[in-house]
Amino acid sequence: MMSVAAVRLEALSKRYGTVAAVDGVSLAVEAGECLALLGHNGAGKTTLFKLMLGLTRPTGGRLSVLDEDPGARAAVRVRRQIGFLPENVSFHDAMTGRELLRYYARLKDAPRGECERLLERVGLVQAAGGRIKTYSKGMRQRLGLAQALLGAPRLMLLDEPTTGLDPTLRDSFYALIREMTAAGTTVVLSSHALTELEARTDRVAIMKQGRLNVCGTLAELRRAASLPVRFRLTVPVDDGKRLAQRIGAGVNLARVNDHAIELTCPPAEKMAVLREIVTSGVAVEDIDIQPPSLDAVYAHFRNGEGPS
Repeated sequence: MMSVAAVRLEALSKRYGTVAAVDGVSLAVEAGECLALLGHNGAGKTTLFKLMLGLTRPTGGRLSVLDEDPGARAAVRVRRQIGFLPENVSFHDAMTGRELLRYYARLKDAPRGECERLLERVGLVQAAGGRIKTYSKGMRQRLGLAQALLGAPRLMLLDEPTTGLDPTLRDSFYALIREMTAAGTTVVLSSHALTELEARTDRVAIMKQGRLNVCGTLAELRRAASLPVRFRLTVPVDDGKRLAQRIGAGVNLARVNDHAIELTCPPAEKMAVLREIVTSGVAVEDIDIQPPSLDAVYAHFRNGEGPS
């Protein structure tokens, strides 16, 4: 039996006058999946979030969130099962962190006792009694994350969720995301911090000018982009040039000296180049093979070198 996607977009469009903020986007996000939604400013990411939240209605196409239309009047129950963290967190400065979280708990019919657990989870227990106006940017971000987690949401929409968080808190945040997706929660997050997304998301969707340019796992996008693989080798003194001559055909030598070689080759040639290195007779002291980063893949499709 075919599973029901947590989010399903079918030729979804949203126009503001003559401007197509979202233009014919089709995409399905399964339960328990973590999807990175990438794109330049104005690519349509925020509009997609608003559509999924039911804050605005589509101009054309179909949208299903948790098997319902999020913009319908009867979808209040579904919207309560969505956690949302906007890019720019803004709360009432006169409230304390604890007061604000309890207020949102009432709105979502979440147990009051859940507030203390979440405050501890995001590291704000000690500051919970202080006015929000005294909070740093990182503290406000953590409070925003706590309110998004209220009510054990089945869908999380996160816009730049790690802004203002230090490395330790970022690791804690992604550990929490792993726990949630393992329990079946669907996560759609948008971030410009691409390096931290590489091993932490299941698929990547890249928006461009309101359209879905490409979507797939990082491995699939690497294959589609066909970007070069980079080798970095450390060899004994005087062996660098000899090894370069042996494997120089069909590769791009970026750097050669007595100790080191840096070269790139097409993905399909990676194993052949590796075999040449192994059988060259040179005692390689160290080798580092780097596939294209998510930054490189994103830049490839962002610059119009892939599907549109």
